[in-house]
Amino acid sequence: MNNRPTIIDFVEHYTHKFAKNTFLREKVDGKWIETSFEKTRMEAHRAAAGLMALGLQKGDKVALLSEGRNLWVTGELGILYAGGVNVPLSQKLEESNDLLFRIRHSDARFVMVSKGQLKKIRTVVAQVPQVEKVIVFDELDEYQENEITMKEVLALGDQFLANTPEKLEERYKSVGPDDYANISYTSGTTADPKGILLTHRNYTANVEQARSVIGVREDWVMLIVLPLDHCFAHVAGFYTMMSCGASIATVPVGRTPMESLRNIPVAIQEVKPHIMLSVPAISKNFKKNFEAGIKKKGPKIEKLYNFALKIATSYNKEVYNAGGICQAWKKPLMALFDKIIFSKLREGMGGRMQFFVGGGALLDIDLQRYYYAIGMPIYQGYGLSEATPIICANSPKRYVMGSSGKIVTPLECKICDADGNELPHGERGEIVIKGENVMAGYWKNPVSTAETVVDGWLHTGDMGYIWPEDPTILYVVGRFKSLLISEDGEKYSPELIEESLQENSKYIDNVLLHNSQDPYTIALLVPNRENLKDYAKGLGLDHKTDEGATAILNKIQEEINAYRKGGSRYGAFPDRWLPAAVCVLPEPFTEANHMVNSTMKVVRGKVEAAYTERMDFAYTVEGKNIVNKFNLEGVKNW
Repeated sequence: MNNRPTIIDFVEHYTHKFAKNTFLREKVDGKWIETSFEKTRMEAHRAAAGLMALGLQKGDKVALLSEGRNLWVTGELGILYAGGVNVPLSQKLEESNDLLFRIRHSDARFVMVSKGQLKKIRTVVAQVPQVEKVIVFDELDEYQENEITMKEVLALGDQFLANTPEKLEERYKSVGPDDYANISYTSGTTADPKGILLTHRNYTANVEQARSVIGVREDWVMLIVLPLDHCFAHVAGFYTMMSCGASIATVPVGRTPMESLRNIPVAIQEVKPHIMLSVPAISKNFKKNFEAGIKKKGPKIEKLYNFALKIATSYNKEVYNAGGICQAWKKPLMALFDKIIFSKLREGMGGRMQFFVGGGALLDIDLQRYYYAIGMPIYQGYGLSEATPIICANSPKRYVMGSSGKIVTPLECKICDADGNELPHGERGEIVIKGENVMAGYWKNPVSTAETVVDGWLHTGDMGYIWPEDPTILYVVGRFKSLLISEDGEKYSPELIEESLQENSKYIDNVLLHNSQDPYTIALLVPNRENLKDYAKGLGLDHKTDEGATAILNKIQEEINAYRKGGSRYGAFPDRWLPAAVCVLPEPFTEANHMVNSTMKVVRGKVEAAYTERMDFAYTVEGKNIVNKFNLEGVKNW
């Protein structure tokens, strides 16, 4: 390969190099089917030729919506070989507006979709006349107009290759490293998310960078439980595994999302993976299951288990500083506990698990300590889609627990203050990077592109610092800007939701949303007291009574519910980002209480620090109900 390979150069190289190795594993009719590297390439060629037979031109966009499966991989590769651009769509997109915007904005000419996701496409396809064909991965009893099966596309490809094989080679050799490979949409807070333009070289460069920190053996298997639409699954998943000659398996798709989740532990036992990609929500789930299993064995085993964890975590410390002369006595005990307790937990994960790679959001250090103690480390990494996405990661070679890991190479990374000045190591500021993995920009959005990438430097919007003891290690500590992070690692910006609530309700003066890897978003809300008192009076109620305060709180909830299904503003924002709990605050945000700055912008950190107790309460069962003791007491005291 040359110094700046395309994904096609990359795939051609490694599928020839490891031709006979198994690359894809998929469960079909109850049996795991293995597909070699060579066959993967041939299937990609067939799909590409079929798309060309349908009229796909170089640079055309193809939207792809499916659960993880072989056809996701070979479908995307087919798009790229044909010179097209894949627009991967998240399965989480339930609202038709979300899908409609992405398909329309991307200029997709074709859509690839699984049977399980087809209903969503059928809901919106009439509104996007630019879509010429909907390619369905599965066989159906009947098809709507302009729908065609992937089987038919592959048959067209076979015919195309038989008659004009040189045209496919000519097409894929015309693709350059700076040509777009994906338009990957951010999780926008309105119907207008940003489309991140990732080039062929963005991907191949990030695979090279990823391999500078994490190594994979040729005989390893990765079970991919995360959606394939995100570039994390692309780079840390199938492209890195491909470059190592290793294989990937996907979790069998269930008839419902819940059934798909239940398929994960079964797939783990059957595939016996060596490595998995994870996000905090998945890691917490596994831990909960381990502990439930231990509890069933009785109090004696549970006590021994807790003691074993205590010994191991105290010995391991932050890994890089593990052990010491005074800790040596713990090693034989750790070996014993590993044999009689922790090895059994690892058997529950197939028995071959080497490590997880954690992404999506910051992983609690106690959770990292736990997994390291039981012999299945989760190596925390950090990145974002605009960086394709990997920026740094811990690994067996270098693990500094609590950090986000070693910065990949080659990559320039610096920490800047609000004015863009570089800060010394150890000082907190915005993480700013420069390298071949930095996106080409935002599709049809030159203003946001210019604000985010300045002279080749990507301003991540995340806050961190470089560790003075080892400047190759990066700590990510939060958000430099106001992005929120949900429990499953999805990032979203709250400002437009906040502004809309304030502008469209006379009962809400100000609102600040909070989510930092929590189960749901909460609102810290400043009410318009006078309007709410008048509302209560109109009902013949006094706000100082239980009945009057309850009516006021229900009115505030009603204003938020206007954005949910059945409400007058439904569809303005994805339902999953709306606040599920509300803290009605006792005072407005002012300069006097330091909750707004001199330019009258709310200082999130100050507000959150002032209401920590209220926020914690909002994540309880009682606190989730807007009619709770704190809110009632606050309204009565107006």
